[in-house]
Amino acid sequence: MRSTRTICTRRGFLGLAAVAAAAPALAACGGGSSSSGGDGTIKFWDMPWGVPAYNDAAKKVVQAYAPASGNLKASYQTIQWSNFYQTFASAIASKTGPAVSTGGGFQAFQFEQQGQIAYADGVIDALKKNGRYGDFLPGVLEPFKSDKGYVAVPWGIDMRVLWYRKSLFDKAGVDVPTDWPSLLTAGKALREIGVSGFGTGSGSGNYAANHLVLAMMINNGGGVFSPEGQLDLMNDRNVEAIEFMLELVSNGVIDPAAVSYTVDDMLGQWKKEKAAYGLYFAELPGRAGVKADDTLVASPLTGPHGDKAVLMFLNNIMMYKNTPSQASSDAFLVYYLDQLKLLWQQKLVSLLPVFKSITEMPEFTDDPGNVKIIKEYVPIGKTFAARSTALNADLAVLDGGQALTQFAQTVITGKTGAKSALRTFQSGLQSVLK
Repeated sequence: MRSTRTICTRRGFLGLAAVAAAAPALAACGGGSSSSGGDGTIKFWDMPWGVPAYNDAAKKVVQAYAPASGNLKASYQTIQWSNFYQTFASAIASKTGPAVSTGGGFQAFQFEQQGQIAYADGVIDALKKNGRYGDFLPGVLEPFKSDKGYVAVPWGIDMRVLWYRKSLFDKAGVDVPTDWPSLLTAGKALREIGVSGFGTGSGSGNYAANHLVLAMMINNGGGVFSPEGQLDLMNDRNVEAIEFMLELVSNGVIDPAAVSYTVDDMLGQWKKEKAAYGLYFAELPGRAGVKADDTLVASPLTGPHGDKAVLMFLNNIMMYKNTPSQASSDAFLVYYLDQLKLLWQQKLVSLLPVFKSITEMPEFTDDPGNVKIIKEYVPIGKTFAARSTALNADLAVLDGGQALTQFAQTVITGKTGAKSALRTFQSGLQSVLK
């Protein structure tokens, strides 16, 4: 049984566009105190990544830290997701922020632009020496390497996973989709029994449709950016993907009411057996309150050109230049990464781990869904940067921004053609990207 978590989990993205204009002022701010506790400790700020017991357990890990001689101890503080970016921005500007923190997935790249991030090369070197470097799953560390150094270190994978209700597929007498044509076929059959063949939502606070449209573009070898990192929404693969999405809409495979579904509404569709297939976090059964033996992980789809890729987000731990001791920050982060296994052993984290050794623990492998996701999804996971691999601050503006939300809503309501929708999306992004 997966642990449930708050709706905002990897949210480093939402709201960033709104405050991005104010962020440059951080570099010019001075004064304040250092990023150490009143007792001379390294301040570690952490987000609510699961049930309340998660933060209690993480705090105990920090309290148990016994640094080597010369390094500082660490203190722990939970930072709520509500207005979290403003909390970090204000604290960093006044030099009262953390020395080390978790946070939004692209947060480190935004603060790097302000000159506030301490690169993690020392941590990576230490991981190479203690053997943990080779424990990273393939592809999870590279996106954080910039030409100046490692901007952050990944610790958890937030994968977008395809789920299906076995009983509903049996009732409709259709196989689980393996590619786009079979998705359309299955969706039509499910529609005949009054069920959505591709459940999603785009109501207040629900970004499922945002992720769905981008996931389909990525699954077709497309993406928002070119391999060189330039905005490139009008490429043929994107057009083809959105045309297929519009075909799903026109055939009733996507519920016309989905545009107004909040997260609770969308999960209710799964619980009421009104959704049979869809894209969600890696813990849908626990979140929706449905039977785990009937709500199963589907294999990734194969695109029309043979592409097979899925959308993922890489949650990370970042360090800040405003620290009482960079050596102490490095040493603490090396320790904390080594202790992450304790959180998964207690099943307090619904994210996927970045370390192979944790994926092999019995507490993780006793869930067959976990095993399938690690085996089939992680190797083909791509971030919002696709078709590039490097992460950057522009991705914070993309995710959760109005341009993406409006694009997703336009697509799942079938209001316009693919090229028109993409053109409007590109124009919207160009107006906010630097």
